[in-house]
Amino acid sequence: MPKNDFLTPKAIANRIKAKGLQKLRWYCQMCQKQCRDENGFKCHCMSESHQRQMQVFGQNPNRIIGGYSEEFETTFLEHMKRSHRFSRVAATVVYNEYISDRHHIHMNSTQWATLTEFVKYLGRTGKCKVEETPKGWFITYIDRDSETLFKEKMKNKRIKADAVDEEKQEKEIQKQIERAEQMMMMGPNAKGGEEEGIKPRILEKNDGDGEKKIKLSLGLSKKNVESNEKRESSRLVFDEGESESKNAKRKRDGENSAKNASVLDELMREEEKAKEKSNRKDYWLFEGIIVKVMSKALADKGYYKQKGVVRKVIDKYCGEIEMLENKHVLRVDQEELETVIPQIGGLVKIVNGAYRGEHARLLAIDTDKFCAKVQIEKGIYDGRVLKAVEYEDICKLAQ
Repeated sequence: MPKNDFLTPKAIANRIKAKGLQKLRWYCQMCQKQCRDENGFKCHCMSESHQRQMQVFGQNPNRIIGGYSEEFETTFLEHMKRSHRFSRVAATVVYNEYISDRHHIHMNSTQWATLTEFVKYLGRTGKCKVEETPKGWFITYIDRDSETLFKEKMKNKRIKADAVDEEKQEKEIQKQIERAEQMMMMGPNAKGGEEEGIKPRILEKNDGDGEKKIKLSLGLSKKNVESNEKRESSRLVFDEGESESKNAKRKRDGENSAKNASVLDELMREEEKAKEKSNRKDYWLFEGIIVKVMSKALADKGYYKQKGVVRKVIDKYCGEIEMLENKHVLRVDQEELETVIPQIGGLVKIVNGAYRGEHARLLAIDTDKFCAKVQIEKGIYDGRVLKAVEYEDICKLAQ
């Protein structure tokens, strides 16, 4: 057996000695050779292999030093990202952890002579937040990962949406205050208030059988109310002696019913406008609806224009989508999703607008106007038919 074979005690002792960290000044980066003492490093520098490596280095020294510097910076920041991603830590602590790997890129082969120069470089380039304290240099990793940027974007979007909602609410409150001040300025004795008759009035009339008929008058002037009372009273007085024709009665009943219907329609329109203002949001995702993925970035994965079920809504604008074909779960922003319209008779969820959150059944589709006719099912609006709901405001429900 040779004297310095792999399993000889001498070879084993040499490997044990070389296992730990050695002095940096006795390390040759070009040859990746660590020497244990000054004599060994001198002998290595005189060796033929080292002389060949130095000839290669002499041909293009800037390129080699730049490559070592780039690799040192990349591995150092990768260690920061893994071990101290969200913490403020001393630069010496991170450097000692980094050089614990025996095969790391040594700093004496880079463009930075000291750790202080390297830390200042990280601060100038914006890759780390650098602070100089009496205890030394402290660094904080600046995370520029795509997932972190996405979360930051969602946070800013949510803050912006909340600010817009607060502004709308303040405007509504201001309008109500101005309207109340105008009504107080008019007062009960003001002529305009008496003539215009803004408040609703209830008019009672005794029928011939002793029963009371109640009519609701909205927005009528005082003169009109008085003329109506005179007309009703005169008609009651002369009703016993005169008989009106059946055609006249039918015509009058039709006019009254038309007036009542117009008043009810106006009230319903005002109610829907108020609900539309309060329920119209810039986010529309709900759990249990079926959506279509429209992200071209996912085309190479096979998810483009594929359908999935929203299993979870994250921060109002992002959803976890379970694909219908392969059951894979994706996290996609609502801007890259599209609502799905079922067949006629299918169940949908109203995801935005006045009736946001209600379940409905699809009755018809108007392809020219890009809207649908639905009928609400369950709840306080059960049975109400909405004639023109935009495609973006309804989405198919998962069975």
